[in-house]
Amino acid sequence: MGDVEKIVIVGGGIAAGRATTALRRHGWDGSLIVVTEERYAPYERPPLSKDLLLHPVSEPSSAFVASEDWYAENDVDLRTETRATRLDLAASVVEVEKEVIPYDRLLIATGARPRPLPPGVLHGPSGAALIYLRTIDQSVSIRERLAPGAQVVMIGGGWIAMEVAAAARLAGCDVTVLERGRLPLLGSLGWPVAHRFTDLHRSHGVDVRVNTSVSSVEAGDDQAVVELVGGERLVADLVVVGIGARPNTELAAAAGLAVSDGIDADRFLRTASSEVFVAGDVANPFHPGYGRHLRLEHWDNGLHQGELAAANLISAPAEYARTPYFFTDQFELGMEMCGHLDRGLVYETVVRGDISSDSFAVFWLSDDRVAAGLHVNEWDAMGDIRTLVEARALVDSDRLADSGVGLDHQAV
Repeated sequence: MGDVEKIVIVGGGIAAGRATTALRRHGWDGSLIVVTEERYAPYERPPLSKDLLLHPVSEPSSAFVASEDWYAENDVDLRTETRATRLDLAASVVEVEKEVIPYDRLLIATGARPRPLPPGVLHGPSGAALIYLRTIDQSVSIRERLAPGAQVVMIGGGWIAMEVAAAARLAGCDVTVLERGRLPLLGSLGWPVAHRFTDLHRSHGVDVRVNTSVSSVEAGDDQAVVELVGGERLVADLVVVGIGARPNTELAAAAGLAVSDGIDADRFLRTASSEVFVAGDVANPFHPGYGRHLRLEHWDNGLHQGELAAANLISAPAEYARTPYFFTDQFELGMEMCGHLDRGLVYETVVRGDISSDSFAVFWLSDDRVAAGLHVNEWDAMGDIRTLVEARALVDSDRLADSGVGLDHQAV
């Protein structure tokens, strides 16, 4: 640790927050500066589409990685509402507005931002009735509009869109989901599970429209009008756009770091500059378990990459090889998923239990080996699912589908 006296962390999400707290927990007592564009201390994103919408009494501070007082108490220079404008790798400095900050090590954890509506779709100014969801303030704005009888339109059918749709419906809103593909969540989960979640929403009164494209959006402060290809117009009190995210790579790219799908890094989360590391949604590290670079936008990924990056900033590096993990809560279904499915590859899908029920498991096999697995409301099953996925266990699909045979007895 002796040669690392000053660390700068750029970012305001869970990766930045966990890296910061881990550095002090590891006993490193050097100069530590955290720079975030938001007015809050680093915080987690999942509560924005879950707890903060579902429970009106929830305070935004419940999403903080650490309280704002913690930073002062642990001698961390937290700079909120501050933007890093330039990175000079040769000089090892970050420019922050009018100040130049030198570093011995730098962690870039700038996250991602919502993908905007395609050019030409938004007509006129973007009023308050049109919202993207990425920040605490946006979550609070959405929550304030979730009144019984309010007309809510979700553009997109990914995780954020479906979680917000569920929260809006539980708040008594009339909800319409506009998905341009065949089913919401299809690219992430495949047909059987995506169909189950679509049926779940429809059973709760959500109007899920598939193969539906938006031609224009007009948004004022009180209402918005969404026009569909074909001419139908939907008048809404709130339109939430959830059509994906883009990693915030501009700082790194302008400095000359390699950028593809995120900021490229090795298995130690280290970029081409040995002093600069990455973590979280913006990071595109080499994953030794998959033999390629892999960028993930999962809470679990940001948490564990932040923790590992902290250790690697101050000591001999360890590789990041954690198996991807994701969770969601929508209406009465809680789901945990372990593993990663490559789009374009063909997997054998094995359903364990009745997928139309509120409790089942699903596995994806490649050459009879478990590539990924999930459970819905079978909370004790996650440990066994992770074991099968991480071992890429060779299994018999008929035996795996048999709920009478324990998951701990599945490997052939």
